[in-house]
Amino acid sequence: MKLELPTVEDTRALGARLGPLLRGGDLVVLTGPLGAGKTALVQGIGAGMQVRGRIASPTFVIARVHPAGERGGPALVHVDAYRLGSLDEVDDLDLDVSAAESVTVVEWGAGLVEQLADARFEVVLDRREDSEERVATLTPHGGDWAARLAELGS
Repeated sequence: MKLELPTVEDTRALGARLGPLLRGGDLVVLTGPLGAGKTALVQGIGAGMQVRGRIASPTFVIARVHPAGERGGPALVHVDAYRLGSLDEVDDLDLDVSAAESVTVVEWGAGLVEQLADARFEVVLDRREDSEERVATLTPHGGDWAARLAELGS
């Protein structure tokens, strides 16, 4: 599924629509160049999940945990794998410890984190040249992701 996202707010709005579809154990892998809107998408996901805490890029801390909000639900583990160069470095984060109870969203995770879950959801964000407009390509991999993606489209 491809979606046109004319503004950063549209990117956040897509995340807000994705958030309620996510549950503990989910792995979401985000790919795209610098400035494509990966963190904006996670901000929307956090809003849709109603987690606590301000969502900012975890580039320098690598991973941030946002606890569930007042309504409950899973925590959001937001990871930036940009500076990670190997599977061993990913393993050092112990993301699999909380993966069953949390939603794990990994920026720059393609090729590094797929082993964290049997099924995953991938979002590729591309930014059009000289424009704020983005295109999101949503791809389900296993599990019931295809059915959830269909819910997003309705």
